Amino acid sequence: MAATKKKAVRKAKKGERIRQVAAIPFRLTAGGNFEVMLVTSRTTRRFIVPKGWPMKGKNGRKAATIEAMEEAGVLGKTLKQPAGTYSYWKRLANRFVHVDVIVYLLEVTEELANWQEAKRRQRAWLAPADAAMLIDEPDLSTLVKTLTLPQPTPTDAA
Repeated sequence: MAATKKKAVRKAKKGERIRQVAAIPFRLTAGGNFEVMLVTSRTTRRFIVPKGWPMKGKNGRKAATIEAMEEAGVLGKTLKQPAGTYSYWKRLANRFVHVDVIVYLLEVTEELANWQEAKRRQRAWLAPADAAMLIDEPDLSTLVKTLTLPQPTPTDAA
């Protein structure tokens, strides 16, 4: 178990809130439609977004980018500002803990054919409204359903 996960579990045992980071991979289709990628969880096979524990020496945006590469096999540009947050109950070996998740949007530039967790996860591109229907976690479902295409900033266009 990674040190950051151990630290988070210790905090949870004391009743403190714990945090994770997540990425919502997105793309524009040739027809101009906005789609998001969901992945299945390793144990329950439910649709979720790539997420994980904070990483020592990495900010939340960088950690979310790494999680997207490991869990969904996607590379791209993670937007600086979080898209939102959601909370859920995480299943650990002998308990459930309440987790707050900071979510970043990742504009996908490349999908890898082989990636670290390819044999343990499936991925799917969906319209945000369709993706929201497949997600069991109410806060995440609402966040995904209300996502809109990020508007380019003047610095993005340069």
